[in-house]
Amino acid sequence: MYRIYIVIGLVILSACGTNKKKDSEIDWSEVEMVNETSGAEEYDFDDESYEELVETERPVYQATETVFTDLIHTKLEVSFDWSKSWMFGKATITAKPHFYASDSLFLDAKGMEIKKINIGAQALNFKYSDDKLRIKLDKVYSRNDKYNIVIEYVAKPDERKTSGSEAITSDKGLYFINPKGEDPNKMPQIWTQGETEASSVWFPTIDAPNVKTTEEIYITVDNKFATLSNGKLMSSIKNADGTRTDYWKQDLPHAPYLFMMGIGEFKMVKDFYTRPNGTKMEVNYYVEPAWEQSAKAIFGETPKMIEFFSKLTGVEYPWDKYSQIVVREYVSGAMENTGAVIFGDYAYKNARELLDDDDNSTIAHELFHHWFGDLVTAESWSNLTLNESFANYSQYLWDEFRYGIDEADYNAEKEADGYFQSADNGTTHDLVWFEYENQEQMFDAHSYNKGGRILHMLRNHLGDEAFFLGLKNYLNANKFKAAEFTQLRLAFEEVSGQDLNWFFNQWYLDEGHPVISVSQSLNEETSQVEIFIHQETQNGTIFKMPLEIAIHDEAGITIHSIVFEQQSKSFIFPVTGAVKTIIFDNQHMLLANVTDDKPVQQYVNQFYVGKRYADRRDALLFGIAEEEPLPPLAEKMVLDALKDPFWAIRNLAIDRANLLSPESITQASEIIKNIALTDPKSAVRATAITFLQDKITAEELEKLALSMIGNDQSYSVLSAALGALSSSNPDLAMTEAKKLETENSSKMLSGIAQLYATQGTEKEMAFFEKVINDNKLNGLDALFAMNSMTIYMTRQSVELQSKALGLYKKELANGGIYVMMFLPQNVDYMIKMVSDEMEKTKAEIKAYETNKDPLYADQARKKLKQQQTIVDELSVFYAEINVEK
Repeated sequence: MYRIYIVIGLVILSACGTNKKKDSEIDWSEVEMVNETSGAEEYDFDDESYEELVETERPVYQATETVFTDLIHTKLEVSFDWSKSWMFGKATITAKPHFYASDSLFLDAKGMEIKKINIGAQALNFKYSDDKLRIKLDKVYSRNDKYNIVIEYVAKPDERKTSGSEAITSDKGLYFINPKGEDPNKMPQIWTQGETEASSVWFPTIDAPNVKTTEEIYITVDNKFATLSNGKLMSSIKNADGTRTDYWKQDLPHAPYLFMMGIGEFKMVKDFYTRPNGTKMEVNYYVEPAWEQSAKAIFGETPKMIEFFSKLTGVEYPWDKYSQIVVREYVSGAMENTGAVIFGDYAYKNARELLDDDDNSTIAHELFHHWFGDLVTAESWSNLTLNESFANYSQYLWDEFRYGIDEADYNAEKEADGYFQSADNGTTHDLVWFEYENQEQMFDAHSYNKGGRILHMLRNHLGDEAFFLGLKNYLNANKFKAAEFTQLRLAFEEVSGQDLNWFFNQWYLDEGHPVISVSQSLNEETSQVEIFIHQETQNGTIFKMPLEIAIHDEAGITIHSIVFEQQSKSFIFPVTGAVKTIIFDNQHMLLANVTDDKPVQQYVNQFYVGKRYADRRDALLFGIAEEEPLPPLAEKMVLDALKDPFWAIRNLAIDRANLLSPESITQASEIIKNIALTDPKSAVRATAITFLQDKITAEELEKLALSMIGNDQSYSVLSAALGALSSSNPDLAMTEAKKLETENSSKMLSGIAQLYATQGTEKEMAFFEKVINDNKLNGLDALFAMNSMTIYMTRQSVELQSKALGLYKKELANGGIYVMMFLPQNVDYMIKMVSDEMEKTKAEIKAYETNKDPLYADQARKKLKQQQTIVDELSVFYAEINVEK
């Protein structure tokens, strides 16, 4: 699963204990039949026996689910009542006791109506309560005996109480989107979301990550609908009643949370991947008809990624096909369902929008899960990092291969920052975390960001050959099984011959990260430099850190490899002549907060001799003393950085150009004017025009901004140009924005909304109503537009403000995950701003009454009443949407 960490301003039954009873020890002698439709003899279940079965010795220790039963095969036959949002299901489950003989089967089944359960022609007794289905089999089965049971049921996802988390906003499992077609701007569709334990909303199963089963599914739908599921499409048969039954089959076992369905009038855009043996594998993209022409632009890198990851891991892509589908109202970022990945509608981007931002990192993330998560699955949510850290690190691997080491390092720094933000908020725990309260907590900046950075450290320590052979060893040893972090360690140890307990103990079984200070002292008499390193202890932890120190002196650059595993230690190295710079952690691979106390001039020198993105970034950040005039070499560094090969350094250099001397700013502005028109990266062009809005004359700025608006293909650049233009000529900016309102671009419309937030009048209300009612926005664009609408509304008349509630309700109905996350904050902000205006209105009333001006006083009282109504209605709405799920 892919999570996006953003900051916008305005157990499985509990762990198993050693005292659990085996299935065969449960007393079934007093079973009472609770579902009369089964036609079986009535029994009375002994609930106390069942409770004793699931009781744990250590309620705060979230252990791996005990395996009582092996699921072997799951066959599903499903059809739908769209008007009721029901699914009619028939599940045929092949299973056997795992070890102990048993005459019972326990399944997860959430919010269902169970019609009947049979084994052959015999009806079975069962009890269904608290989302648990407890089935009495026809006899005692040994671990060598398979059995087949058939369950007929109705899934009613909209009729059960749901919950959610920050990572996955709903656990409804089965989603009917606009099922009655009441919203003309949203294609009716059905899709599923199984992770963590929500697949059991739409089929009975053992909903745990350490369960694996093969699968087949027959999906009956109206003939107009396309379907997608795991495995291969074996047949598609039209029925006499105008429906069609598609038969999908997944021959290789996978976890139930990876089961998937997608249904709607999607267009399937075909692509393929050529395997090493020359055979072609289907790689297809399912999109709404309006996006058919954009599908390959969005997902077209996928076949290259499959080839790259297959070669890198040494394990050929193991599944039958690879499809990707984009759905509406998705409850997370994306999900790695085996061979059938789901994306939220943020993935919809036309060719111009893709100039600004693509989703290849997410595409790589979900694809790599097909090795780490789908092929080998974390045996418990406590071990989730075995899935998510590898998927996170795949983004680095792809960036490194496709775009170069600078791009990989740049994005890795953002990932590390996401973890550090979480840690700074006091949220730290072991990477393999057995003490969570709810498994949803595992989907955080530890399992993803920290885990990915730790893998990079391990790769750096072992070397590429040993690291990737270790991955191959781990995958081959555990394929189609569940694994824990110990098996990962053993796989690397077997390849490398090293004892890696120290690494896994400190990074996987402990929390926190190193906090390091570095200082240096040059002894010219002995031609030696002393480097003093100190690390703060956290919970008594002293980190062991193999790393490199690069010393650049008059003889050139010398790399020293050290192991730092004390709280404080000095390292003494020989030098030749003057020390030009010293780079601590030369490979920039440590996940650590480092304070490096070295002269400013060393940072400037580092810009020119450092080999990594972080060297140049730190030089620009710390090689400039903001409180003093810049020395000539520092000014030269900034000007040179404007021409750096890597776009993020050019972008940072534009920002740092604000610190240049007046003469150098004039020189930089000339360079930046050219950058605004010609830089290959749209983000840099956008930064350039923003920088120039107070550096060149209004006439020059208007000419440049209009040129960019008329010629640049990037919507982010157009938005930035509009913003710059509004600083000197707001009326002209509004005129140009009006011309762009018809652009079929979520990003452009979001940019216009941000301009209208501060410049819009009552005339622009129609724009906000249209883009929200027409459901034109998706992903983060929808969030930014909603934030803009809120700011816009606070500036308008009370008559327009009265429309806010309707628009917020529309956002609630149509908004994606980001809108859902921040809708309460927007409504609360609106309430506070209107409440503040009410105080001003009360003061006006008092002043009119004092001045004996009854007409204006009555008008103000009417206004106050309208404001009170707005506050009251929004407050009720806020309470509804802010209820903790």
